[in-house]
Amino acid sequence: MARTKVLLTEDVLDLGEAGDVRVVAGGYARNYLFPRGFAVLATKGALKQAEEIRRAGMVRRAQLRAHAESQAEVIRGMKLLFETKAGETDRLYGSVTSSDIAERLSERAGFEVDRRGLQMEHPIRDLGVYDLTLRFMADVVAEFQVAAVREGETWQDAEERAAEKAAEAAAKAAIEEAQRAEVVAVAVIEDADGDVDVIVEEVEIEEE
Repeated sequence: MARTKVLLTEDVLDLGEAGDVRVVAGGYARNYLFPRGFAVLATKGALKQAEEIRRAGMVRRAQLRAHAESQAEVIRGMKLLFETKAGETDRLYGSVTSSDIAERLSERAGFEVDRRGLQMEHPIRDLGVYDLTLRFMADVVAEFQVAAVREGETWQDAEERAAEKAAEAAAKAAIEEAQRAEVVAVAVIEDADGDVDVIVEEVEIEEE
């Protein structure tokens, strides 16, 4: 496949910054970079402008960063409450999606929030409090919280439910750890006669 040397005139994610020279696939250059004005052929004439393009790119990035930082500061620490319908197991009848969250953020922040910047692996499908991150640039992010609650509930209800779940999870982990400890103890006791054979016996722990 033919390769083409190009001079980037704009920052291109995962490729380089304005003023950089890169060798890319010919089709990528012709069909994507050139039509969008992201790059030009790295001719001798174009390369003479590389430093000027690089300086302009630095100024532009500084302006974009300042703007992104000011928007991130508005989002940081926000708490968004979504009242939903849920079953007895706290499973939602539906979900809270990245689009839902971006729309609510936009309403609260007063500017458009791109849902693609939300760091979410999947929609929220259970009641609870979730720590989320909105990425504006590679090094500019804003952390905030989202709570999914039943209709009529408050943020305090969400925090109390989260605390209860955390306590239950800790208790379950403690029981499992105790069970592992009992198994080891039995093995040592069985080996008390001095033989090198180790007998491991499962011990059931009754939960109160």
